[in-house]
Amino acid sequence: MSPHEPLVVCRDAALTFGQGQQAVVAVHGADLEIGSGDRLAVVGPSGSGKSSLLHLLAGLEQPTSGTVTRAESLGPYGIGLVFQGDSLIPALSVAENTALPLILADRPEPEAREAALAALALVDAADLADRLPEEISGGQAQRVAAARVLAQAPRLILADEPTGCLDHATGARVLDALLTAADHTGAALVVTTHDPAIAARLPIRRTMRDGRLLAPEEVP
Repeated sequence: MSPHEPLVVCRDAALTFGQGQQAVVAVHGADLEIGSGDRLAVVGPSGSGKSSLLHLLAGLEQPTSGTVTRAESLGPYGIGLVFQGDSLIPALSVAENTALPLILADRPEPEAREAALAALALVDAADLADRLPEEISGGQAQRVAAARVLAQAPRLILADEPTGCLDHATGARVLDALLTAADHTGAALVVTTHDPAIAARLPIRRTMRDGRLLAPEEVP
C-alpha cells in the first residue's frame, strides 16, 4: 500500500440508535478519511459522538446511512483498539494480557510472549510483566493496553479517550506509549479526547459537536 492510500473512508456516515421519537442520532453524516501514518485527534466534550464515530471506524457499529469503507489490506487484525479505563483481564498477568490477542490469533505461545515482552519494553512497562492488573495503577494499565495493541502490529490504532480518567502527567505518558506504538509499526493513530493538551500533540485535529464532525476549516 502506498503511504497516502486511505485505510478507512467515511462518506456521509450517520449512526442512529432507536427509532421514531426515541431515536438518538449519535453521528450526523460524517466525512473523514484516514490514511497510512496519519495522526488524528477527534476533539469534543463528553456526549459529542466521538466514541460512536470511533466505533464506526472500527466496524463495531454499522452506519445507519452513508458508508464506511475499510481497505482490504487491513485484514482481520489490522485495527487495534484502546478503550478508556480498565480493559485488562484480572486473572491474567500483564504479559499474558498483552499476549492474549496473539494467542487468540493462533500465534505460538512462546512467540506471543516474546512479542508481548518487546511491546511492554517499548512503552516503558517491562518491569510490570509479571504483575496482575490489580497491582498496577490506572496509568500503567493504559500503557499496557497500548503495548497489547503494539504487539498486534496493526495498521490502524483507534484509542477512545485513553487519557480520560488520568491526570495530565500520566495521560501524557499514555499518549507517549500510543505514539511509540504507532511509530514503531507505521500505523495510523486516531485518538478521541476532550483534553486540548492531548489533542495539540497530534498534527491533524477534527472537532465533534452534537454528533457532527466539523470540517477542518470550521471553528467550533
